[in-house]
Amino acid sequence: MKRTLYRYIFNEIPPPFFVGMVTFTFVLLMGRFLKLAEMVVEKGVPFGDVLRMVSYLLPSFWLFTIPMALLLSILLAFGRLSGDSEVTAMKSCGISLYGLLPPPLLFSVLATLGCLWVTIYAVPWGNSSFKKLMLDIAQSSAGVSIKEKVFNNAFPDMVIYADGLDAKGQNMVGVIVHDERNPKAPTTIFAATGALFSDPASRSMEFQLKNGSIHRSEEGAGYRMVQFQEYILRVALADSTPKEPRKTSEMSISELLRPPPGTPAKDVLARRLELHSRLALPFSCIVFTFVGVPLGIQNRRSGKASGFSLSIAVILCYYVALSGFGTLGEKSVLPPFLSGWGPNLIFLLAGGYLFVKTAAEEPLPLTTLYRSAREAVVNRIGKGGKR
Repeated sequence: MKRTLYRYIFNEIPPPFFVGMVTFTFVLLMGRFLKLAEMVVEKGVPFGDVLRMVSYLLPSFWLFTIPMALLLSILLAFGRLSGDSEVTAMKSCGISLYGLLPPPLLFSVLATLGCLWVTIYAVPWGNSSFKKLMLDIAQSSAGVSIKEKVFNNAFPDMVIYADGLDAKGQNMVGVIVHDERNPKAPTTIFAATGALFSDPASRSMEFQLKNGSIHRSEEGAGYRMVQFQEYILRVALADSTPKEPRKTSEMSISELLRPPPGTPAKDVLARRLELHSRLALPFSCIVFTFVGVPLGIQNRRSGKASGFSLSIAVILCYYVALSGFGTLGEKSVLPPFLSGWGPNLIFLLAGGYLFVKTAAEEPLPLTTLYRSAREAVVNRIGKGGKR
């Protein structure tokens, strides 16, 4: 009988989980859609490359959407069971709330394992691949890296400004180029017009500037100015250019665990913070199970909209705590371990308290306050409509 009951409860969780995954992932991607659409429509970037960008971004989104979707699915599943009085029927058969915990706990363990795979393997791969693809696109489609009326630093040791720019980003007017590739002789170039071309074969960019002047300050030689009618400036993007240090989000777990000898203390701290944050986030799935089960049962007949809003409220509180603990870790107020795992510990204690109160069939202070506030708002709106 228990096996049948566990299977029945377990089957309630996957449908809202996958709906939540799609919804939350789509919401997070919305912030990138406008920029990606601009790259296709205005810059001429192939649609296939844009799809590859999206696929590389997905793992970093899944790291957040998996716990969010799990909380939503548990809230909706147990809200539905409680609203249809099925939880009451189960209790009348001698099954306590603790006896209902194994199915959602099993699902949360599976979600945690999936999230661990994402954070250990998929996120570093996606971030590194996205960075490499953006470099390849910048080499094959020159205008992607330049925006008008903005000081652009997309190229190493160079700042480029264009007062006007055509749709594909190749023809420019009012061009300023500040070149510090040679620190001993920084150069500033002003040009009335210019064109930007890419040469994928040599992995370089070429600026064809017209009607301008070159201003250079050299050590020991003073200031020099040269006027030109046409000037070609080539920017190499091959391995000969200085490479930017890899971000911690692009590093594997082994790289975070074992920084090379001579790594500055600030970088070691950043790696430790990233390590604990990346490992702690998947285990929030288990934490959200202890929070979601009692809240879902107490939510009763409030419906799916209420379950969705409740999940958003809990998630916002969790990520505010995550951000606060992260800031304290960066300032060395808290050690990296506590900075990463602190939010999980706080929400686990809160979830345990909610679980014990619900198992004892005592009302939760938060849900009582929420219902009172909702009823007050509904009554206020009703009185206003009657007037």
